[in-house]
Amino acid sequence: MILDRSTAPYLVTDQDSILEALARISENRSRVVFVADEHGAVQGSLTDGDVRRWLVTQTTPDLQQPALSIANRDFVHARYGTPVPQIEALLRPGVDRIPVLDAAGRLVSVGSAGDDTLTIGSRTIGPGRPALIIGEIGNNHQGDVELAKRLVDECVRAGVDTVKFQLRDMASLYRSGGGHSHGEDLGPQYTMNLLAKYSLSADDMFRVFDHCADRGVDAICTPWDIVSADALERYGLPGYKIASADLTNDELLGHVADFHRPMIVSTGMSTEQEITGAVDILRGHGAPYALLQTQSTYPAPFKDVNLKYMDRLAELGGCLVGYSGHERGWHVPVAAVARGAAIIEKHVTIDKSLEGNDHKVSLLPDELERMVREIRDVEEALGSAQPRELSTGELMNRVNLAKSLVAARDLRAGDTVTAADVDVKSPGRGLQPNRRDALIGTTLHRDVPAGDFFYPGDLAGQAQEHRTYAFRRPWGLPVRFHDFRDLLKVSEPDFLEFHHSSKDMDLDPSDFFAADETLPGFFTAHAPDLYAGDFLINLASDDEEIFERSIREVQKVIDMTRDMRRFFQVKDDPIVIVTMGGFLPDRHVRPEERMPMYERIQQGLERVDEEGVRLTAQTLPPFPWLMGGQQFHNLFMDPEDTVWFYEKYGRRLTFDVSHSKLAANFAHRPFSEYVDAMVPISDHLHVVDSVGVDGEGVQVGEGEVDWRDFAERIDRLNPSAPFIPEIWMGHVNNGEGFFTALDRLQQWM
Repeated sequence: MILDRSTAPYLVTDQDSILEALARISENRSRVVFVADEHGAVQGSLTDGDVRRWLVTQTTPDLQQPALSIANRDFVHARYGTPVPQIEALLRPGVDRIPVLDAAGRLVSVGSAGDDTLTIGSRTIGPGRPALIIGEIGNNHQGDVELAKRLVDECVRAGVDTVKFQLRDMASLYRSGGGHSHGEDLGPQYTMNLLAKYSLSADDMFRVFDHCADRGVDAICTPWDIVSADALERYGLPGYKIASADLTNDELLGHVADFHRPMIVSTGMSTEQEITGAVDILRGHGAPYALLQTQSTYPAPFKDVNLKYMDRLAELGGCLVGYSGHERGWHVPVAAVARGAAIIEKHVTIDKSLEGNDHKVSLLPDELERMVREIRDVEEALGSAQPRELSTGELMNRVNLAKSLVAARDLRAGDTVTAADVDVKSPGRGLQPNRRDALIGTTLHRDVPAGDFFYPGDLAGQAQEHRTYAFRRPWGLPVRFHDFRDLLKVSEPDFLEFHHSSKDMDLDPSDFFAADETLPGFFTAHAPDLYAGDFLINLASDDEEIFERSIREVQKVIDMTRDMRRFFQVKDDPIVIVTMGGFLPDRHVRPEERMPMYERIQQGLERVDEEGVRLTAQTLPPFPWLMGGQQFHNLFMDPEDTVWFYEKYGRRLTFDVSHSKLAANFAHRPFSEYVDAMVPISDHLHVVDSVGVDGEGVQVGEGEVDWRDFAERIDRLNPSAPFIPEIWMGHVNNGEGFFTALDRLQQWM
């Protein structure tokens, strides 16, 4: 039985609507809310079942009517002070939350059989959720309020979720009354002398807690005695920590448990019998709790840490478990998270040489920050046990490294494929080799030249139809020199966008056009993303060799684009799309580091001859897939500095929907903010879906973009900008992916 004092998630007012009550029910994941009047007195309960039963009786349900109008007025409840076993007895099928009310009918706590989560302040922990990382300041403030505040600030900078302190009332804690340590053994005498010098008073501690609130970080505290516990409860903390030394202190355990706030209990220097005894007390008082595996030596030898015991601790406690580390370094807490720790507690100091046991097992602020970062990396890497899905990077490398079924000889439409007609060759653009048996015996609906790929469409036996579209703005197709004519046979785009490879830069466009040929429409050009030797255009680089070559490569793309103008009828200056740079292999830069990088790009562009083209900077994703792995982009992501660059230098954009949606997800901001800020200053659009923070190039309608909203915004903000569907691998099978995207986009654009 758990008595949860965090009542806000369970409460709605008698003025709130049924719809608002439903939203709260969804948020608290408990399937129930309690409806209170203006004085806070609970008037009724409302479950999701109550709402469903009401809905089926209504012809035209009014979800705006007060929730109290359909609430259960005769609800099961308990009075404050009722023994926990009696409250537990009220649980039954259909009633899994018991409101505990005071004499005025106000909600004091909510009783439940418990679940696999624990909420401490602003954080809920449990399966599938990030670990709660606690920066243990303890007494490392050396009795100095200002140092305590500084340590709070360092913990916030490091990214911890919660900070923790310790509070002692020396007069009630020690048999001597705390005034002296005469007559004590050497160990206790040493400890008492330290505490006498370095403890904070309750009032000073509260000043530090106020600072925590100002910094937006939750604070919890270890009370070492009942006087301190009562003082902390009067202040109003979101949770408590019980030290290993007090695991057998039944009186203190029961006293704090009666606060019915979350408790984190360390189990160092304790036997299993003592652990189970403490668990019985916590359960008997209805306290929400978690247990921490702890080795109470300073520093703890690695051989004694015993992380595997967390599994046993979870069985003994029937609760979430975590790890409180006193060993050197930060790698053991990272390993603990990999083994399932829901809580990590680690000491922090500004100087490991300061007096006191805790300093030498503490982390310096930069070390704490690294531990937090590595824990979050590990949590992300843990992923899930769901069926395996290929990442965007894997899909790209699969194309590069895998094999395909290819034609061993020239085949014609109407031919039946035989085993002798099929070879297995790299790259992996076509049918995978395991589809060979399915391919053999099919009748082809198209010509397949020797060495060309077989595609899934060849198994279907259907010829590709000619595609025509009518969009409200010019639309085009991404092409290469070697395939644009094949795509023009099956479609009539308004323009072509030539996506160049580094090798294309050495070609003569005249080899692909007749001398006097002028194609209808216009064209755009996309600079190569990758060059031989792993070179990438990076005009933001402070490496002079990279900077100078980047200028040269951008100029080559512009020169080729100018040369190609003679092969197209429309004389408008063609758009050139360039990934300007600003990436790093291992990190994102701080916001204040970006402006000099933009300035560096402008310095490079001032040396480029742009006459006759419209050079645009492509908006970028936070984690681009380059050279078989992931890198870190920094520029042309956030709307503010991208718009600043435009306003200062007039540099317009190619707005890539997938890239900017990924950037918005990474920044936890609405994608609409990116559209509203950057589409008006864009000359061109790359239209493609996305997933998460690095899933780019996703087929339209298979990702997270709200296409109806996007289409409405771009029609209003920039109604004439042309677009292409830039689906990853959309060009294979004669543009199959592009045409699928265009088919879907018709309903919105």
